[in-house]
Amino acid sequence: MSKIKLSFEEALSRLEEIVSRLESGEIPLEESIKVFEEGEQLVKFCLNTLDEAEQKVKKLEKQQDGSFQLNLLDDE
Repeated sequence: MSKIKLSFEEALSRLEEIVSRLESGEIPLEESIKVFEEGEQLVKFCLNTLDEAEQKVKKLEKQQDGSFQLNLLDDE
């Protein structure tokens, strides 16, 4: 799986399918390895997507009194 062309929700759903298949123990070892590798890529994709979304939504700014305020990021 080179470039993932799924939405976050689709990738998460596919991950759930993969976990179920691996936990069942009913697939051959070689297929298990391929499915596991696909799962690794999907996990990376999901984590990256969540990180990007978080960075777009929030920004921590230090105030003059030393406290921190969470602000929405402006489009730059």
